[in-house]
Amino acid sequence: MMNSRPTLTIAEFQKHIAERYSQVDRQRGSAATFLLFMEEVGELATAIHNQEPNNLREEFADVFAWLCTLANINDVDLTQAISEKYLGKNRPQGHK
Repeated sequence: MMNSRPTLTIAEFQKHIAERYSQVDRQRGSAATFLLFMEEVGELATAIHNQEPNNLREEFADVFAWLCTLANINDVDLTQAISEKYLGKNRPQGHK
């Protein structure tokens, strides 16, 4: 059975977030954006605790979008960072 969901790379999504929100995100800055990110992490924790499948998917997406926002305003390429840390020669063993 063929998967009908679109494929999306981390880089494509990070770019999408930058193109759509970068100006306001950079004006808000890292500290305020981090607080919004943490709010989303809290909402994800609640969704996990309550075992709400639809809300769980939405909250995972929100957390990832805010993580991309933080990376963008701090000039971090998530694809590069993930590749270097988890796919390179010195990738972590055991716990992240």
